[in-house]
Order: sequence, then structure tokens, then C-alpha cells
Amino acid sequence: MHPTSLRSLASLSLLLAFPLNAEESTPLILDHPLPVLATPDFNAPLDAAWSVAKGRWTPANGVLEVVEIPEDKHVPVLHHQVGLAAAIIECEFRFDGPGSFLVGCDGTKHVGRVVVTAAGLSIAEDSVKPSHTIATLKLPVKQGEWHHLRVEWQGDRMAARLDGQELQARHEYLATPKSRSWLAVGKAAKVRNLTISGEKTKP
Repeated sequence: MHPTSLRSLASLSLLLAFPLNAEESTPLILDHPLPVLATPDFNAPLDAAWSVAKGRWTPANGVLEVVEIPEDKHVPVLHHQVGLAAAIIECEFRFDGPGSFLVGCDGTKHVGRVVVTAAGLSIAEDSVKPSHTIATLKLPVKQGEWHHLRVEWQGDRMAARLDGQELQARHEYLATPKSRSWLAVGKAAKVRNLTISGEKTKP
């Protein structure tokens, strides 16, 4: 192959692997803005819209510190008790050790989730157990560094942007009516600058 063609191919591969940085707040799948419903400052206890299901979630000095409790025999989970038919959930998180960070939604049971691990980003739907992964993006997610995550869902679609890298998926089960959203952490992590925007599920 001609050297120029090789250089072009290499440039294309680089663009595919490392897309041009988009604005972190640019919509992924939503075509209109959503009203902001929650912006906890993590300087005071969480309000009544939040419920700790598992683990220890401690807000202080603008950061939510999350630690797994071994006796729970389950990863830490924090519920936001508002069902959202369309949602934007944005935050920054930092791994304090090996583990995972998840943003998901439930109906009468789990519906869908975005999962971040040290190896990258994935989207899964929960019509079966264990969760059915329907999209994956490999990229390094380092411990001890802050990462920006934006998650959106609407209808049968879910999407995420992690540090400028985007992933989208579609599955009929994702259209299940939502009763709440949630955050979950494998082992230990910190969260800051959390915002939830959305359109509430119709009764």
C-alpha cells in the first residue's frame, strides 16, 4: 500500500478510536432540553427524593463518598425515587480502587443500565438475568482520576458519553415505563457535580 494511503488509514483509525472532543453537555439522543429535577450539592444530607438501598453514601464538602458494606453482600446502590420517561444524568466520578460505576433505571424491576469499569463502557438491558450487554466501548478508565459521564434514555434508546467517548444502544425492553433511577458502585468511589434532568413517567 502507498505510504500516503497508510497515513490516511492511520489517521482514520485514530479518529475512530479517539473521536473529536464534543461538548460534554451536547445531547446524545434527546432532541430537546429537559427540566432539571435534582442537583444535590453534597454539602448536606440528601433530601427525601433519595434513598440509600445498599452501602454507605456520605455527602461532604461537595463530594459524595461511596463505600461498600461487606455485610450487605451487594454493591452500594442509591435510588432517586422519580420515574423518568426521558432522562439526562450527568456527574463526575472517581474510582478509589478496583470496581465499577453504574447508572440505571427501574420499572417494577431493573430495566437498563450504563456500566463503567476499568476496561471501558457498556450498555445493558435487564429483560434477562444476568443483564444482557447490548453495546460496548473499550477505553481505559483510570483509578484516582475524575471522569465525566453523561447518560441519556428515551423510548427504547439509551446512550452514554464517558470523557468524550460516546456509546448508544437500542432495545425494546428499554422502553419499559420507569419508576426510578439509580447509581451503583463496585467497592468504593466518589461522585460530584451530579445533575438529573428529565420528563416524568406518566401515571
